[in-house]
Amino acid sequence: MTAYHYRECGLSNVFIHGLQSFQDDEGDEVIQIPAINDLHREISRGIVGHRGGISPEELRFLRTEVGLTQSELAMLVHCDRQTIGRWERGETPIDQRAEVILRQHVVDVLGLEHEGGVAALARRSVPTAQTQPIEIEAANSGYRLRPAA
Repeated sequence: MTAYHYRECGLSNVFIHGLQSFQDDEGDEVIQIPAINDLHREISRGIVGHRGGISPEELRFLRTEVGLTQSELAMLVHCDRQTIGRWERGETPIDQRAEVILRQHVVDVLGLEHEGGVAALARRSVPTAQTQPIEIEAANSGYRLRPAA
């Protein structure tokens, strides 16, 4: 089976490998995605571990995964709510220092394993020209990121 392009999370760059499909009563192919919270945690780990800047849609995804409003994120990174909205809509570039703070906050709140601390996150928080794919392997034991090619 080919990778399932998982757009339901609001991201255009997530692909899940190894999901089983079945036919419903009407004969349509259906994909069942178990353990959504575990999947979203792994997607968050993939975004935090990017070797480049996060996209506007990834910023929105991470913000909502850790339960922050735009105003709360604005207070965390010392800017105003309108700035967060502009970043999420892609109207202005995401401030690299704010991105480092958000990445570290996600690591802390979700309890993600991450090596290198804030210095490694800072090295990754640089603008990139292209959104990076997040490839995830589904298995009986849960989800795991596929290593970057």
